[in-house]
Amino acid sequence: MSYYRSTGTGGYYRPNFFGGFSFFPPVIKWLLISNTAIWLLTDVFLSRSSIQVFIVKYLALMPWDSGYFFPWQLVTYMFLHGGFGHLFFNMLALWMFGMELENIWGSKQFLIYYLICGLAAGITNLFVAPLIAPGGPTVGASGAVFGVLVAFGMLFPERPIYIYFLLPIKAKFFVAGYIVLELFYGVTGTSSGVAHFAHLGGAAVGCVYMLMMARGLSFENIWNKIKGEPTFPYQQRRARKPVHEEIYDAKFFDIKSGRSLEGEDELNQEVVDAILDKINSSGYQSLTEEEKRILNEASKKIN
Repeated sequence: MSYYRSTGTGGYYRPNFFGGFSFFPPVIKWLLISNTAIWLLTDVFLSRSSIQVFIVKYLALMPWDSGYFFPWQLVTYMFLHGGFGHLFFNMLALWMFGMELENIWGSKQFLIYYLICGLAAGITNLFVAPLIAPGGPTVGASGAVFGVLVAFGMLFPERPIYIYFLLPIKAKFFVAGYIVLELFYGVTGTSSGVAHFAHLGGAAVGCVYMLMMARGLSFENIWNKIKGEPTFPYQQRRARKPVHEEIYDAKFFDIKSGRSLEGEDELNQEVVDAILDKINSSGYQSLTEEEKRILNEASKKIN
């Protein structure tokens, strides 16, 4: 199922949402499988092998002045982890907060965002962390995951997150609190062995990139502009009053009917926009079967 939002300029913002909401969209699934497989290979099957030393030496992110830093390490370090707990919590957070982002953005945009946050985290760790304490090999997807966490908090600030599955806290406060803790730990040097500045770097660049996306300045849009294709800011809405209050009681019309829709296009668009607003506020899983059907029919109509 794809859904779309009119930009008011004759075009549509259309995330890659075909086939309905996926709990394991392609990029998330690939990242979960690849990170787990690499951990099994390096930490289980090769745990006592000299090959593991080679892997850490050339694929982990080494300090830039160590003599063993290579540019590709800014990517490869994201796929190595320092233990099962490190891997498990990174992948759990990636799935929990990234799943909805990929469904909304589409796989390509999500992958670009994830990698940019991971690269920024690595660069920050290379040049900022040594100012506080001596550096060492850095591994893990935490920096990229922090970027994903920030994106979730900015897109769904009022969404409740249940700490220990019991205590609800709004996403915006959860993310802000996490960032403050990371900054405190990084500056004071407590909780050693954790790349706090990598986390902060991923979060900071994620925030900047989200603001760029809101203004149509994502890398994908910039590339489309170079190619001469139309670009639209993320979540651009019509200049009209929000319709959150009407979402649950909205009257739906059969888009597939044989009637002339010439006088109903605006109304049908408002119905679709209302459903999209509901997705933004409560998630795709909150839609009724009728609302899902309307999105599906709208997708067929635009295709």
